[in-house]
Parts: sequence; C-alpha cells; structure tokens
Amino acid sequence: MVIQPTSLAALAWAGAASGSAAESWRIGTVLAARPLGINPDGLMVLQIGAMAVEAEAPRSQLPSQFQVRVLTLGAQPLLEIIAPHTPEPAIQVALRERLPQQNGYAPLLATLDALAQRPALRQLPAYIRPALALLEHGVRTPAEITRGEGLSEAIKRSGLFLESELAQAHLDMAGLSQEDWKGALLRLASLLDDYLPARRPQTSGSETPPPLQQRGLQAQPRVTLPPELLDDDVDALLGRLHGEVHAALARVEVAQLEATTVPAWMIEIPLQGEAGRDILQIQLQYATDAEGGSSWVLGFALDLPGLGPVQGELQLRDLRLAVRLWAERSDTVRRLEHQFGPLRQRLSACGLILDQLSCQQGLPHSTGPHSAILLKAMA
Repeated sequence: MVIQPTSLAALAWAGAASGSAAESWRIGTVLAARPLGINPDGLMVLQIGAMAVEAEAPRSQLPSQFQVRVLTLGAQPLLEIIAPHTPEPAIQVALRERLPQQNGYAPLLATLDALAQRPALRQLPAYIRPALALLEHGVRTPAEITRGEGLSEAIKRSGLFLESELAQAHLDMAGLSQEDWKGALLRLASLLDDYLPARRPQTSGSETPPPLQQRGLQAQPRVTLPPELLDDDVDALLGRLHGEVHAALARVEVAQLEATTVPAWMIEIPLQGEAGRDILQIQLQYATDAEGGSSWVLGFALDLPGLGPVQGELQLRDLRLAVRLWAERSDTVRRLEHQFGPLRQRLSACGLILDQLSCQQGLPHSTGPHSAILLKAMA
C-alpha cells in the first residue's frame, strides 16, 4: 500500500522540505508513523517522522503505529506503508528500483537521429550497427498507425506485452524479440553494456516522478540535443545512448508493473515524423458501471511540431461513440474542427452512433484516474 501526502498539516511543504524536519526524508529511508485522526475536511492526519501530514484516507484501517518507506521526493512525495512481519511485495520492490531510472523516449529518439547522421557511425563494431538498426525499425510511420490493423500491431509490439507473447507455445521467439520495441531495447542495452563496460546508467536523482498511470496522459515534445553533442564525437553520443536505452527499458517495465495492479494500459509508441521523431501516448482502459454496462475508453496524447500538444478521449459503449479533443493552439483547434465533417461520415459508414464530437482549446487537467493506488497529492 502506498500513500501520498496532500499537504502538511501545520507547515508549508516548501519550508519544511528545506528544514531539519525533512532531513531524514531521503529515498529508501524508513520512518515511524502513526495516525492522529481525521480533520474537518475528511483527510487523515498522520505523524510521519518529525512532521504531520494530511493524506486521503486509505481503504483499509491503519494500525496505531506503523512504518513508511520514502519512495520519491519532490513536490509530491510517495510513501509506502510497510506491513509488519510480511515480506515486501515483489511488484513494489521492482517499482521502487525502476522509478528513479525511467525516462521518456524523447531523449533516446533524439540521440538515435543524431547517430544516424554521423558518417563515423560506420566505424562502430559490426555487432552494434544491426542492433541500432533494429531499434530504429521499431519506430512506426504515420501510415502504419492511422490504419486499425497497423495501430493494433504497434500496440502489440510496444514492449508492454513481450513476455506474455513469449510465453505462448509454438512462437518464433527470435523473430518476436526483434520485432518488439522492448526486445530491441534489451538487445541494444546488452551490447552497449559490453562496449562501454566502465559506464553505468545514472538515476534521475531525488525528483523521481510517479508511475505513468498516476500522471495521466502527457503530450511529449521532441528533445533538442546540446550543441556539444552534435560534433563528430560518436563515443559521446553512444555514452548518452547507453543511459537512455536503460531509462527507456525502465519506462516500459514500470508500465508493465502498473498493468498488473490496475485495469488499464499506458502505451507509448515512437513515431517517425517530419525531420524528427515523436511519441504517441495511449491510455486504454475497460470500465463497467453500476448498471452492468461496459465501455472502452481510449485516450491519447501527441505533440507534433506543426500542431503542438494535442490530447483526445474516445469512449465506446456498444455502438455509441463520444469523441473529445483538446489542442493547445487555436489554429490547431480550427484545423481539427475542419475535419469533423469527413470524420462523421466515416464513423456513420462504420455503423457507429456519434453522441459527441468536440474540440476545445487548452489541455485537460490530468486527474490521475487510478489515484486509489497512489493517492494524488498537491503540495
């Protein structure tokens, strides 16, 4: 079980975090804790170490005294409740190890682009060049993901389902590991570990972000490399790539671990765009209501240089579809609305009943749909 304080009960977090009261709040530190009661706002007040904090009341009753382990710091710290005399769940151990290591795909894609433009890349050992090409092969094209079967294949090969696919009988394991994004990351990481044995991937420091499901959809822009890396120093780029490959692997594994605890999938698909590469983020979940009905909800986020950040949500219940779009730029809103007529015709031809089709300027506030697992917090 994990809690996330919503605020300090008596002090401002910014002041307390810089004072002696928070000196012991380091990642991995175990602190004594006890519940103090419920405040008028319905929040549980907890004494944790030398500080009193407020948090959403957990579903199960807390003991009079217990311990917590610090998982992440920053403006939204995460604290894991340690159950007495019980081994720590393997999923929590794995999450705590990988969260500080993980990072988005944008830096990795920028480094791959830079390496592809270097003539000196031909001087690399022969066993590394095919692994780089294999990873680049995992970057999808717009033509692929705008077809239903192409998007389905991209999701299937996003790395999230590699192990479940490998567990199936009569499967071409070698071929699958080459087609899958995580499989290509694992191969390249192993080869770079051998090629750069003295270098080890670095963690991201104390500002560890929460898992993807807790953050919600986020449009991710391209990353620009520092000018000093754009010279012909291939070794410097490979050193950077080494850390970014391991960070991307941790990113996939965090998403896999989350999928075992919540009925949703967070999927990231690298795309080949114009003069660069982009990231399509998809959140897919199956929901049921009190009346026994069910629906699929697909959310997506994308940041293209020509459109800016765009998000969307499609909710399908039987044959009824609701589509909501958001765009940061006003001109992008107009461009999307201009496509509403053809979109309505295509949906009608598919037999779908369109209940809603809208586009708003500005991005929606992330609400963290699974905050019961990691309680949302605001400092």
